[in-house]
Amino acid sequence: MTTTQRFPLASTRETFGKVLLELGKENPNIVVVGGDLNKSTFANLFGAAFPERFFDLGAAEQNMMSLAAGLACAGKVPVCNTFAVFATGRPFDQIRTSIAQPNLNVKIVATHAGLSVGEDGTSAQAIEDLALMTSLPTMTVIAPADAVETEQAVRAALNHAGPVYIRLYRPATPVVHSKGCEFKLGKAELLRDGGDATVIACGVMVAAALEAAETLAGEGIRCRVLNMHTLQPLDEQAIEQAARETGAVVTAEEHLIHGGLGSLVATVLARCAPTPMEFVALQRYAESGKGDELLQKYGLTAADVAEAVRKVLRRKRR
Repeated sequence: MTTTQRFPLASTRETFGKVLLELGKENPNIVVVGGDLNKSTFANLFGAAFPERFFDLGAAEQNMMSLAAGLACAGKVPVCNTFAVFATGRPFDQIRTSIAQPNLNVKIVATHAGLSVGEDGTSAQAIEDLALMTSLPTMTVIAPADAVETEQAVRAALNHAGPVYIRLYRPATPVVHSKGCEFKLGKAELLRDGGDATVIACGVMVAAALEAAETLAGEGIRCRVLNMHTLQPLDEQAIEQAARETGAVVTAEEHLIHGGLGSLVATVLARCAPTPMEFVALQRYAESGKGDELLQKYGLTAADVAEAVRKVLRRKRR
């Protein structure tokens, strides 16, 4: 999957599998609970090394979350792992009542999120997952921008006390961090400064935002880019500062417009700094097709981000 040609590609799910294996060697309390898709998520690397700490429950995601809750109560650090559509929708009640409400130390790492599952079709496209997980007050929600940030996010999640959801992808995705990154839960990352407008993006749309900013620079538009890798807790200070300093905000996400990053940012700005906004997000369910083609058809490209910035600037200047 290539939202842009400017960046090299790397797999977030493979990175997850490798770092999980490393962390398993460091912490004997880490256990993994899988859902019959362990080879695809690379959780099988952990399973091969630590079979006594690896539980495959098959296609029984509700039971997977309930078992993880029990393991957490016993002092273990369970990592639940399957595709995003199965990790959030089907077991939502178990996540809500057995993990989020008692604030248990369970980590849910979901791969194959968004439209990038491509030919698997509408039913397999997790485009509501961020809305579901951010609706749970105790859940930390992370959407890493690339494989480099994924490694840091997984490490931070395993060191954090409480439930965490991490959103990853099926194909290799653009790597925007060329020299590593300093990942801090709940703190947005400034990737590019600018005073005319701000693009706040998460996940694969961070690369698209950076490409859009480069295009706009050629038009004399200085665009700030914030990587909002943590959607909960949200970095409200960075959002308010960007709105006050640039006066125009665009959000970009590979998720439905309702309940995702755009909704979260709009809530902050409505309360503390009303600002012209535009939203690059899915407006409806998609269809089966190649990932790149779906991103183009449904308006999730660098060109769409750039056009949203131009549009919000026209509103800013009225």
